[in-house]
Amino acid sequence: MDIDDVIRELRARNEPVPIPTRLPSAEEVEAAELRLGIPFPAAFRHYLLKASDVACGVVEPVTITLPGSHTDLFKVVDRAWNDFGVPRNLLPFCEDNADFYCMNSDGEVVFWSHNGWPSQKWSNPADWTEQVWLNDLDGP
Repeated sequence: MDIDDVIRELRARNEPVPIPTRLPSAEEVEAAELRLGIPFPAAFRHYLLKASDVACGVVEPVTITLPGSHTDLFKVVDRAWNDFGVPRNLLPFCEDNADFYCMNSDGEVVFWSHNGWPSQKWSNPADWTEQVWLNDLDGP
């Protein structure tokens, strides 16, 4: 699946939530990028603009339109970088019990574990979404 196929599948599985998020504007994404001081990989920018309002399953990637939420990009990044030692060349986009899925500057997704578990890597966010997020929804 490519990223647009994956986004269509996520949207088809979107669940109602008490406080839904909204998609950010391009200006909000640019402001987030400036605030963090790192360029966002194109695939991460695409996710924020097209699918960061999706809620399904227990995997909860970051948002930028719900300040202070447990999915707030700035909160997740701060915890990852400052509390758990995730290298600053990785952009954390999803926290899982103090482990983080991150994107590197090449747009690859890297799993970073606080307890030294072997790192996993996906070539792009579409592969990660299909193999991790959607797979979680499908169950064992």
